[in-house]
Amino acid sequence: MIIAVDAMGGDLAPAEPVRGALLAHRSLGIDIALVGDPEAIRAELASHGATPSGIEIVPASEVIAMDEAPVRAVRQKKQASINVAMSQMKEGAASAVVSAGNTGAIMASALLKLGRVAGVERPAIGAMAPFTETGILILDVGANADCKPSYLEQFAYMGAVYMETVFGIERPRVGLLNIGEEETKGNELTQEVYARLKQSRLNFVGNIEPDRVHHGPVDVLVSDGFTGNIAVKVTEGVAEFIFGELKTAISSSLRYKLAALVLRPALMQMRSKMDYGEHGGAPLLGVNGVVIVAHGKADAQAMKNAVRLAQKAANSGMLDALRGALESPQSEGHKEAVAANPSSDETRA
Repeated sequence: MIIAVDAMGGDLAPAEPVRGALLAHRSLGIDIALVGDPEAIRAELASHGATPSGIEIVPASEVIAMDEAPVRAVRQKKQASINVAMSQMKEGAASAVVSAGNTGAIMASALLKLGRVAGVERPAIGAMAPFTETGILILDVGANADCKPSYLEQFAYMGAVYMETVFGIERPRVGLLNIGEEETKGNELTQEVYARLKQSRLNFVGNIEPDRVHHGPVDVLVSDGFTGNIAVKVTEGVAEFIFGELKTAISSSLRYKLAALVLRPALMQMRSKMDYGEHGGAPLLGVNGVVIVAHGKADAQAMKNAVRLAQKAANSGMLDALRGALESPQSEGHKEAVAANPSSDETRA
């Protein structure tokens, strides 16, 4: 198995993606294809000693910047590193793709090169929230700001398949992010999605209020991309604020500093649990391939964990399970959505 790593994607590229790839190869034995500018990649590899035999370089002459318009850049820059990485997977030369680059470009390239899984109207990006031992998969967290009820229903199925195959959770609990627990709460979108999920084959446990998520009541939390993105970023911001305030308080007194030395192992363990880099990355679900989106500021350790997750997902049979779950209508609500949307893959087929 070879994992294609976009060496030019992210704020810290190519240094951190290359170093992360080396860490993944040396500590986990994963073979890597580094995609990007060969000279820049070779220079980074040389700074870390001899290049192992399990690391190869795949040339890509162009780079998509973080601030570029995703779709236009993907179409115009045929030899962009993310496009070449996706082509590696499409051609069977790689089993998965990892990138910390422009999220919109990653999604656009995956759709252009790999296409969607039959039955999927919109792919979704999932993020792991560290509120349980395994984590809670929240999706969508930014790929689809405006959603139809059928999209969220499909997100729920994709999330359940991912948690079951990749993390071994039998009958994952699925919840709907909402402003109240009652069935009648929320806007028109969430009320219709609630009705669909209630009729589905999923282990749907109902609406989940934001202040209850950290208690771990679900394994999969479904939301539109706009709301999900805000929820994740607020959580990251609050965690950063708490650790910042704690650091300031500890620095204010010698007594607190001495106490912090005793508590350091516990504090470091807590910080590690809240670190996005420890969870590897966010899966892009719904495309015909295994794609892991790392944080734009991912360091080498985060990239290593993203590669580890990519290998795990590729080995799990997740993609075949996803196709099986979505190739037939999930519920009566899904049938109605397909009938009302003649441009969907299923109607064309």
